[in-house]
Amino acid sequence: MYRLENKVALVTGASRGIGRAIAIKLAQCGARVVINYTSQEAEAQKTLELMGSDAQDSRIMRFDVSSEEEVIKAVNLIVEEMGSLDILVNNAGIAVDGLLMRIKSEDFDRQISINLKGAFNCSKAASRFMIKNKSGRIINISSVVGQMGNAGQCVYAAAKAGLVGLTKSMAKELASRNILVNAVTPGYIATDMTKDILNKNMPEIIEHIPLKRVGQPEDIAHAVAFLASSDASYITGQVLSVNGGVYI
Repeated sequence: MYRLENKVALVTGASRGIGRAIAIKLAQCGARVVINYTSQEAEAQKTLELMGSDAQDSRIMRFDVSSEEEVIKAVNLIVEEMGSLDILVNNAGIAVDGLLMRIKSEDFDRQISINLKGAFNCSKAASRFMIKNKSGRIINISSVVGQMGNAGQCVYAAAKAGLVGLTKSMAKELASRNILVNAVTPGYIATDMTKDILNKNMPEIIEHIPLKRVGQPEDIAHAVAFLASSDASYITGQVLSVNGGVYI
């Protein structure tokens, strides 16, 4: 178990799926976790409840990561009430699939605003405090789709690929202040977001995964906990692929 006692972590999009698993794992490691959500308050509350006795001073917090104003207010409030912000996990994201010739402009804007600009907004706001403390961890949840592309997901892939570029550039900018920035790229993970495609194409998907199984949200959570811990103190600007070997 990685040790994150006395650390304050913000996990965006933590009301379900991968974000929920990450929030629970960081709490198990001793961190006080802010569970961000946009609309699903009941699910965010469930994440908090699932932490059980590990919840400590953890809490839910509603704000839209695509709004710079809301993000700044939220991050300021976290630091004011909890005394610090040591770990940021940019997990919030949406997928609106569609072929290039059919995808709507507003669906492009929405995916970029949440998946990429959201991470930019949160990182910019959090880094102000991390720079003062000369310490911090920023972990961006990208996707294997951002590495290998996928038909029908041009926009989603572009946003997730953008996260990789953002990760590497921030890592170079912030290294002198001991702020480590890394990305995790999940493969096929069993969540609400992927259940339709998994249910429809499971045999074909499994055939292309060397480990012959889809991943679980906890597989991503373990990777994030490692990158957030002192055991990863000499790792920055890297992309950790957790994909069962589907893309090597």
